Amino acid sequence: MARSEKPIRRTTKGAGANYRPTKQGAGMTASGVRAYRKANPGSKLQTAVTGKVKAGSKDAKRRKSFCARSAGQMKMFPSAAKDPNSRLRQARRRWKC
Repeated sequence: MARSEKPIRRTTKGAGANYRPTKQGAGMTASGVRAYRKANPGSKLQTAVTGKVKAGSKDAKRRKSFCARSAGQMKMFPSAAKDPNSRLRQARRRWKC
């Protein structure tokens, strides 16, 4: 049986925003991740890897994996790939892809 996920509000404004506005790099905020994990116990969701990481570390592997997945999205959505202000491009910039 598949686990059903409970959605969280897709807010990008105010103190309790769950998602970052596109101009701030898209993706989820720390409070958004906390809200998601509270609604979905057992979730392993984490925030973006944005800082410097040691090569081969767990964070470096997460970044490499995200960059590979989002590169596939760039192929599937060429309009988002061409637009430098799309959520996809902004998230890739934030993750340092």
